[in-house]
Amino acid sequence: MHPMVVIPARMAAMRLPGKPLAMIHGRPMIVHCWQHAVNAGLGPVLVAAGDAEIVAAIEAAGGNALLTDPALASGSDRVHAAMEAADPGGSYDVVINLQGDLPTIDPAILTAVLGPLADPAVDIATPAAPITDMSEHDDPNVVKAVVSPHAHGRGGRALYFSRAAVPSGEGVRYHHIGVYAYRRAALRRFVALPASVLEKRERLEQLRAMEAGMRIDIAFVDSIPRGVDTAADLERVRERLRPPAST
Repeated sequence: MHPMVVIPARMAAMRLPGKPLAMIHGRPMIVHCWQHAVNAGLGPVLVAAGDAEIVAAIEAAGGNALLTDPALASGSDRVHAAMEAADPGGSYDVVINLQGDLPTIDPAILTAVLGPLADPAVDIATPAAPITDMSEHDDPNVVKAVVSPHAHGRGGRALYFSRAAVPSGEGVRYHHIGVYAYRRAALRRFVALPASVLEKRERLEQLRAMEAGMRIDIAFVDSIPRGVDTAADLERVRERLRPPAST
């Protein structure tokens, strides 16, 4: 397995425009994400940028970025375009799609998400963690993964993803974390598919893959990184990443 990490980012976020360059303790948010990916040590890290300002910020930090078409519809499309441009020969057979608004991501999650791809039947892998905050059960902003656990207990097969509190009844519910490890062929197939009925209904693009019969497996992890969608999210992340006071 030869993975590459690609981080899609664009300035035109609907709820927090310009968020990749929002400063968090002296560094843009996208640089925090890039650094965590580098620290994972899994392979090359490339930022797939929709805007020249993002390319400049990453290059100033010593990283690699590639300018992609700003009209691309989704982060997955941006990742695919960047991979095809950066590695047309297919030297890297797996791509990890790390969202550019997860500045608190634990590098261990990026390592864990590769685990399910040891099974050649798995097309896409993604992490999830048990929900421990009761308020998340009914929060539509928290995507739930319905998982059939494997016998070894380290993960399972994804059966569905929803913004609703699923499955019903007693038991663990899982908070889906929006990081994906694609086999290169699976990513090519995925971006060529039209948006599906359930994808549009739930506003979850991974359902497009499932409706097309692609297999997604879950890697269970312990921590949930906090993403940034709003100004309030940004302040919470700034507080979480605040350096300890010197004594």
